Amino acid sequence: MSETGVGARVPRKEDDRFLRGRGQYVADIKLAGMKDVAFLRSPLAHARIRAVQVPEKWRGAVFTAEDLTGVRPIRAVSALPGFKPSEQPPLATGKVRHVGELVAICVARTRAEAEDIAAEVEVDFEELPAVVDMLEARAPGAPLVHEDWGDNVFLETLVDGDVDSVKDRAAIKVSREIRTARQCMMPIEGRGVVAAWDSRREQLVVHSAAQMPHVTRTGLTECLGLDHGQVRVIAPDVGGGFGYKGILLPEEVCLSWLTMHLGHPVRWIEDRREHLSATANCREHHYLITAYAEADGRLLAIDAEATVDSGAYSIYPFTAGLEAAQIGSILPGPYDFPVYRCRTWSVASNKPPIMPYRGVARTGVCFAMELMLDAVAREAGLEPHEVRLKNLVPPEAMPFDNITGKHFDSGDYPECLRRAVAAIDLAAVRERQARGAPDGRLVGVGFAVYCEQAAHGTSVYAAWGIPMVPGHEQASARITPDGGLELRVGVHSHGQGLETTLAQVAHEVLGIDIDKVKLVLGDTEYTPYSTGTWGSRCMVMAGGAVVAACRELAERLAKIGAHLLQVPVAAVTVQDGKGQGASGSVGIAERQTAAYPALSPGGWNLIGRTPAPLFDRQQDFFYDVPRGRLKLRRFEDGLFVLLRDDDDAVAVAEEQVARQHADLPQRHGGVVLVGAHAVLAGAHVGAAGEDGVAELERAVGVAADAVDDGAAELVAAGHDREYVAPHRGVHAPAVVDDDDAALGDVVDVVADALALVPGGHGLVADREGPPAELEAAVDGLDAEEIRRAQVADRSVLFLRRTDQYRRAAKRH
Repeated sequence: MSETGVGARVPRKEDDRFLRGRGQYVADIKLAGMKDVAFLRSPLAHARIRAVQVPEKWRGAVFTAEDLTGVRPIRAVSALPGFKPSEQPPLATGKVRHVGELVAICVARTRAEAEDIAAEVEVDFEELPAVVDMLEARAPGAPLVHEDWGDNVFLETLVDGDVDSVKDRAAIKVSREIRTARQCMMPIEGRGVVAAWDSRREQLVVHSAAQMPHVTRTGLTECLGLDHGQVRVIAPDVGGGFGYKGILLPEEVCLSWLTMHLGHPVRWIEDRREHLSATANCREHHYLITAYAEADGRLLAIDAEATVDSGAYSIYPFTAGLEAAQIGSILPGPYDFPVYRCRTWSVASNKPPIMPYRGVARTGVCFAMELMLDAVAREAGLEPHEVRLKNLVPPEAMPFDNITGKHFDSGDYPECLRRAVAAIDLAAVRERQARGAPDGRLVGVGFAVYCEQAAHGTSVYAAWGIPMVPGHEQASARITPDGGLELRVGVHSHGQGLETTLAQVAHEVLGIDIDKVKLVLGDTEYTPYSTGTWGSRCMVMAGGAVVAACRELAERLAKIGAHLLQVPVAAVTVQDGKGQGASGSVGIAERQTAAYPALSPGGWNLIGRTPAPLFDRQQDFFYDVPRGRLKLRRFEDGLFVLLRDDDDAVAVAEEQVARQHADLPQRHGGVVLVGAHAVLAGAHVGAAGEDGVAELERAVGVAADAVDDGAAELVAAGHDREYVAPHRGVHAPAVVDDDDAALGDVVDVVADALALVPGGHGLVADREGPPAELEAAVDGLDAEEIRRAQVADRSVLFLRRTDQYRRAAKRH
């Protein structure tokens, strides 16, 4: 471990702006012409909406469901059999199903004025019986949250096991009814949305306090009928999430529609009353559970029925089935027993939708399971930790798949528990309990064991029927011209310090100082698609993606370093921010000075170093071919450039480059404008070293990578692919192998390229002087050979001129 690498104690990069008050949260965003929104929310848990009466003076400032034409409801549907989907309208349609449900949008210059307008809007409600207990919701005749269902059950699941086979031989049978109350998560920053419509780009821009900006964008496109490219979601600094900021909100849909309708930015910032009563609920479970065990406390079976109050709607994207699905799969935990049965119900009620919250269902199932083990211990007359030791997976059983198929790859859970017992000196605690405290206080001691499931894979969520693919993350790593590193990741930080930890991961691979690593995150326009930050997945998946991207980058840097050091690529390693070779090292910043063209007039940037100016002749060799005279120019560093020997070539090239590429940046699609000449980035080949063939092969590989990368940049920038073949011509370095005629093949391609456009030039590298093979090959060219369009079976990269100047590439 380095002093700043993974695991090192370093100041968090992001804390400098936070501690100095320079963070930016949604509530800090102020756009020109922006107005504030307050929502009229339902005061009733269940009621029909007979009418919404808006005072005439506020007709242009109040909007109801009737106004939101073309806006689809939020739908989060599970693929599990029997799941009943709900449709959550952004504004209540027909009836309200929970306290706090949105009924109307009110817009004004300030939030206070918008709230005053909301207070003047009258809603004629027909109150309906409400179902507020999840067990009563399953009873026959209970009020229905969604009438078309016929009951109040989103989903029923069963993990079946033959419990009857162990009942008769179980010496211990204990049953418990366990219930947890609904909770409310409370991040320092609540939810907030700022939405604006960019009419020039025809793009919706939404600033939202969100853990999953890309998923939010997908949800908005589904509800609003927009293309993904028309929606940009930006999550600035986020003040805590805990799962609460990992869902699509109806407020986000409403403000998105509103800004498109009104044409100016709008903002909604959640207040604590809204947070507590309308949106941030979780963890309401009920268990009927029985444990069967042998006399010594060893478990034989667990039989459970679990009910989850999922509220009125299925939340996007996790669905109403997530919590109960978790219960069925993780209740056994790290305990080894042979028989398990668990039936679960996800129940609809007239309450706000339940949403994922830190360790979804984990707290409830651990609470239930550990209480059952304590009950078994009392029946067996054993210490609670002794019963746990009998049932925990032993280290010799690792790797281990438990009764629900959860894979434990390693761990010594019994030893962990033994150390905890020793650390608190349990015997001394028992003695203290027996003596009693002088002031009458009671002293308790308890044990609980759990193993957190994190970084869920695709197969896990597919098994639960969740309609998203979380087992994949992407990262983009690019070296900046000054030798820094930019990382773009789709996950987002809401307090975990990802700007620091991911920089430490990159440092481990490349050795770049973490102060020179910049994280770009939270903006769907600049970051790769991601399911976001939840489930303790960022360092596992995004961290792994950063490692992979940086390793790929290290390979490319090694190629450049090898050229600078004039050694084979295999002899170079990238570490401590340098390319290390037997003859020395070169820093990443030095390599970037080489790799990014220095576009001074009349000169270029060689991949390895900047040579003499292009037209500062060192030595020329002339060759007569059927289509004209060629000039092989050698520079002092061993670079050879093959040019047409034409006095007007430079002037013609300048004119064509100026005319055809004046609107392009200096580097696009692998094209570098060198003074007045267009050449392939990466095809500037230094020829030093004894093996010119190997040198050329390496350089052509770099050229191919440069053009591929550049082409992607070009397309992303909105330019046509035809620019990849610059200057209406062909610049075609080719692989050279040990074939005696191979150098002639290179000249064939280059000469053909030169014949296509006045002023064109190609690059050829070789030894310290013009080899006899090259001279002989040039002298022996005839018109037919020059016209050949490619070098068959030896072409690593070839740009072929067609009517559309399309690129054809073939890898050797």
